[in-house]
Amino acid sequence: MDADQQEITRLWKVYRTIHQLCHDRGYLVTQADMEMDYEQFRTQFARNNVVDRSTMMFLVQKRDDPTEQLTVFFPDEKSVGIKTARKYCERMIAQGIRRGIVIYIKSITSSAQKVFAASSRKVEVEMFQEAELLVNITHHQLVPRHVVLSSEEKQTLLQRYRLKETQLPRIQINDPVAKYYGLKRGQVVQIIRASETAGRYLTYRLCL
Repeated sequence: MDADQQEITRLWKVYRTIHQLCHDRGYLVTQADMEMDYEQFRTQFARNNVVDRSTMMFLVQKRDDPTEQLTVFFPDEKSVGIKTARKYCERMIAQGIRRGIVIYIKSITSSAQKVFAASSRKVEVEMFQEAELLVNITHHQLVPRHVVLSSEEKQTLLQRYRLKETQLPRIQINDPVAKYYGLKRGQVVQIIRASETAGRYLTYRLCL
């Protein structure tokens, strides 16, 4: 397999995983995008066997709130710089889009990260390296199902068991599964594991 084919294969896997991630976060995503096969991807995005990353950009909206939208960007430079970061932030602000995900090839410069941080009152930008999305970690047989609780569900849980949130086990915000679901500090995730005796058992973790 030559270098061009390797890149097409890599981006095809990333494209499928990021659509699955959006779906699992409650955004409207077609089954076709989540299950797109290699030939379909190559035909759509890799004319002349070169992927045009700019054409891979897409916008999704929440199933229960169409006004809440998310843009996914695929910058083509190996190290994302300040110019690209500003362009993405300005575009999102102009379009009234609050959330964004940047999928970068190798790195994001510290200056670009500062641009995203400085714009955080208007836009929230998450960053994933392509390598993080080659496989969907939540599909691994050793990773149990995770369900992010709403604020109301969190309060119901704490009241039911008469707990303070600090008494819950913790999950770090940079944990790969926490990052996949976009967990924020203070959110609680329900973890569902199979049990030979009870069928399943539930645990809860607080994101810190």
